[in-house]
Amino acid sequence: MIVYSRSTMRLSKAGLFGEREAGLAAFAGALSHPARIAIVTRLMEEGGELCCREIVAALPLAQATVSQHLKVLEKAGLVAARAEGVSVRYRLIRERLRSFCHAFQETLGTREESS
Repeated sequence: MIVYSRSTMRLSKAGLFGEREAGLAAFAGALSHPARIAIVTRLMEEGGELCCREIVAALPLAQATVSQHLKVLEKAGLVAARAEGVSVRYRLIRERLRSFCHAFQETLGTREESS
């Protein structure tokens, strides 16, 4: 019989699972909201940098909501922010997105080898 104590409940996901699994879960969590998928898609389509105002213009969301979603994406390392005057410009870090997709495919065993 396993007895769970409060200290057991405090274990982090990284402590219960490998770093790879915990990292993939954290990254997937950053993409787990439709608004964040829409922001990533918009940044991907743009190919360069956009300020929050430009992202807001393309989405049915308030500026404060977009800002909060951008913070989540930035914390996950998916977007980079650069101050420009009084505004902040965001760009997608495509290599991080590619790395996540490849790692996830490898984990699932669905990655096809490049020819």
